[in-house]
Amino acid sequence: MQPAITVTARRAALVFVFVTVTIDILAFGVIIPVLPHLIQQMVGGSIAAASVWSGIFSTVFALTQFISTPIQGALSDRFGRRPVILISCFGLGFDFMLMALAQTLPLLFIGRIISGITAASFSTANAYVADVTPPDKRGAAFGMLGAAFGIGFVIGPAVGSLLSTFGTRAPFWGASALAVCNFLYGLFVLPESLKAEDRTPKFDWRTATPLGSILNLRRYPRVFGLAIVNFLDNTAHYVLPSTFVLYADYRYHWGERTVGYVLAAVGVCSAIVQAVLAGPVMKRLGERRTLIVGMAFGVVGFAIYGAASTGLGFMVGIPIMSLWGLAAPASQALMSRQVDASEQGRLQGAIASLGSLAGIFAPFVFASLFASVIGTHADLQQPGAAFYLSALLVLAATIVAWSATRTEPKLDKPLAQT
Repeated sequence: MQPAITVTARRAALVFVFVTVTIDILAFGVIIPVLPHLIQQMVGGSIAAASVWSGIFSTVFALTQFISTPIQGALSDRFGRRPVILISCFGLGFDFMLMALAQTLPLLFIGRIISGITAASFSTANAYVADVTPPDKRGAAFGMLGAAFGIGFVIGPAVGSLLSTFGTRAPFWGASALAVCNFLYGLFVLPESLKAEDRTPKFDWRTATPLGSILNLRRYPRVFGLAIVNFLDNTAHYVLPSTFVLYADYRYHWGERTVGYVLAAVGVCSAIVQAVLAGPVMKRLGERRTLIVGMAFGVVGFAIYGAASTGLGFMVGIPIMSLWGLAAPASQALMSRQVDASEQGRLQGAIASLGSLAGIFAPFVFASLFASVIGTHADLQQPGAAFYLSALLVLAATIVAWSATRTEPKLDKPLAQT
């Protein structure tokens, strides 16, 4: 029998998982400013062709994650969290090195596919947190992971811009170094969190495919309902990366520098909410009320973004919108309570897979809607329509969340035995 993880080891492990997520997101953020330009070089300098290929790269990345996350989750349930996380970290470092050396578009494309596969370890990191954290403290721990995402996305692009002064490929080398250092750190620090007796006896493809992992959640209506909430929330969130830059330029005449500052403010506010406020709020209000309150702030925040006719009005919405960040850790904590230790990987894999599914189609929907209301339907005078759509999606998610959590489950037990 594997010995239980000690309190000291648990703290070191949580620090490692936080650092892992931060560095992985930082590594991805580092290449954001330069990947489109590298693609542009490889397609002969055409901005239009680079735009098309950048869209294809993004879609394929999301599709790869959609497929990979439930597989990694099932593998971690069978073989443990540690090997899956470490192999993913090492693979990510190798992949960024491959992309730094790539001289042709197909090879760069292959590298992006590998990135999607290796980045799927985020779901395993969530399962690790559920393994080593008592149920009443999981909300705060998941909030810290959410903060890691915000920190990585705030710092990453700035570091990437700085490294790009040494050449278009320098950020890829920097990202590779970060990922490899992360692997080495984990190799010596990270203990296994899933005890041998809690692992599934065999790997089952039926619950490792995206469809199988999602259908598996239907055994528990509360978990399935909250998974739908996460899907709707993820869909709504894509309005920001898909339309914000052009929306801010069209409506507020903000340049690249101002947009960068605003995005940094959004990331910092979100990180503060999830790292500092989520735990105390859940302790005071409970996870269900925190979830509903956070969702309500999301609805109001998106509505303010859509209605704001001035840049100052948009800025007023940022602190309100950031409180939406209370919802995700509360939802994760509620779902993790329903699932046995041997199923945490598949739970997190299914949730992440749904998030990736949103990333496949949501950017196109929001970008098309924004193009329509400032183009063929400009007479409607509703440039914020895409944000209103996001507000409606979060409102729908709030209703689902209220319905799915209004009664307590009778007993926590595994979703399925394989």
